[in-house]
Order: sequence, then C-alpha cells, then structure tokens
Amino acid sequence: MLITAGATEAVAAAILALCEPGDEVVCFEPYYDSYAACVALAGAVRRPVTLRPSHTGSYEIDVAELRAAFSARTRLVLLNSPHNPTGKVFTSAELELIAELCVEYGAYAVTDEVYEHLVFTDAGTPHIPLATLPGMRERTVRISSAGKTFSCTGWKIGWASGPPELVAAVTRVKQFLTYVNGAPLQPAVAVALGLPDSYFTAFRDDLQARRDRLCAGLAEAGFGLLRPAGTYFVTADITPLGGRDGVEFCRALPERCGVVAVPTQVFYDHQDAGRRLVRFAFCKRPEVLDEAVGRLAALGGTA
Repeated sequence: MLITAGATEAVAAAILALCEPGDEVVCFEPYYDSYAACVALAGAVRRPVTLRPSHTGSYEIDVAELRAAFSARTRLVLLNSPHNPTGKVFTSAELELIAELCVEYGAYAVTDEVYEHLVFTDAGTPHIPLATLPGMRERTVRISSAGKTFSCTGWKIGWASGPPELVAAVTRVKQFLTYVNGAPLQPAVAVALGLPDSYFTAFRDDLQARRDRLCAGLAEAGFGLLRPAGTYFVTADITPLGGRDGVEFCRALPERCGVVAVPTQVFYDHQDAGRRLVRFAFCKRPEVLDEAVGRLAALGGTA
C-alpha cells in the first residue's frame, strides 16, 4: 500500500505511472474534474462513456457505447464507484462487463473508491470493488482515502493498493509529486480505520437521512430528481422549473435565493448530456439543509 496526499494525488500518480502518450483511458462522464487534467498530463487520450439518466431515476451505461470505447490503444479504465457527481453505484452486471473488457483488451484499471462506505440501504446494490472480479486483482490499482469516510477532507490522507509491481510503478511517480503526506495525522487515520462497524453504519445512516431530507425539499421546490445510491451529492433536473442551462442557473442562484449548486455539465466532454442538471451536496447540518430547501421553494415555477 502507498500512502498519498489524498485520493486525487493517488489517481494522478496511477495514471502517470501506467500511461504513455497516445494511450487511451476509458472513463465515465460526468467525471470528477481532476481526471481530465490527469489524463492530459500523461499525454493520454480520454474515451468517455456517458452515464445517462433512465426512466427509473438512476444513471445507466449504454453497453454498446462502453464496448465501442475500447480499442487496441486502451491502456486503462478509470472507474469511480460510488460515483461523483451522480451518486451512482455500479451494479455487478456493469462491473462484470467492465472486467471482461479489461481482460479482453489487456487494460489496467484504476478504481477511485473514496465513497466506499457511503452506499445507502436502498441502493439496490452493494459496493463491489472491481479488483474482486475474476482477472482483475492483478491489473487493478484500488484507491481510497480517509477524507470522505471520517469527514476530514482537509487532512489529505489517501492510499493506493494493488499488486506489488503496479504499486511500485505508482510509487516511482508519487515520489516526485509530494515527499510526505500529513505525517502527524496518519496515526489518527490508523485509529479511525480500526473503528467498529457501528461507526460506518451510523455514518451511512446519518447521511442517508440527510439525503432524504434534501431530496424531499428539492422535489417540493419543483426540481426533477435523480436519487443517489451513494456519496453525498444529489443531481437535480432544472427542466421542470423552466431551466435550460445549468451554468446560467447556478450563476443566478446565489443572488436569487442565497443557495449555491454546481452545474453538472462542467463534468462532461459532451456537455449537452448534462446541460440541465445541477448538483447539490447534503453533507450539511440538518438546519442548514432546511434553510436551503425553504429558500429554494421561493424560486416558484421559473428558472
């Protein structure tokens, strides 16, 4: 295992270690914004597969699109599950297909699993590490961190684990990114990782209650909802409010009601797919969520 300055650094080091200029990286959009920069820094090429809202209110993969993203130049798959910004938890069938394609094309996988302990009880699927599937243990670098699970994102303590030869390659890159990673904080993280299961269950249940609180308020305010199965983000559709562009909506929102959101389209290569979607975070105190919902209700029927 390699300790890093947060999961973002671990992802960057893994991509730089495993990719050469011109290699292709299959990723899923919308994607965490640093992924694009990491792939570009390696001189590699993004091959995004779009996660699309379904009639069930969740995000799904187009199987044909996923298969078409792989080629002889595919070097690795970058998978974030539970997924930021959508809150999607990839299903066992989806993971099996990804694993099958990785093996078929000889690709590595870098899995960002920082929300692994934030999968809600009504998700319909548990978090399944891709590395546990047949043929994937020897080709996967698994990444997580203390930040999300223990609410200490500013500490920047992350880690990468996997086969010794892959971790060694990541280590060679990491040594030129940072020299030490919050050394005084690492013993505290070690204690936290040894907490009983009850901590992780209570943490999940508390965030699930906050999710339900915000989702109910957003629905009452007139937003369309894509209910998250994990993480602490919820995606809302501004179309029912008359909204047409998430960037314009989010720029105006603080002045209109004193609430902020993130336009999801900025996380896409194909921005039209997320143009009318915005992201809210519910990792806030209940009274803050209630105040935000009350303000959003005042938007009326226009955006």
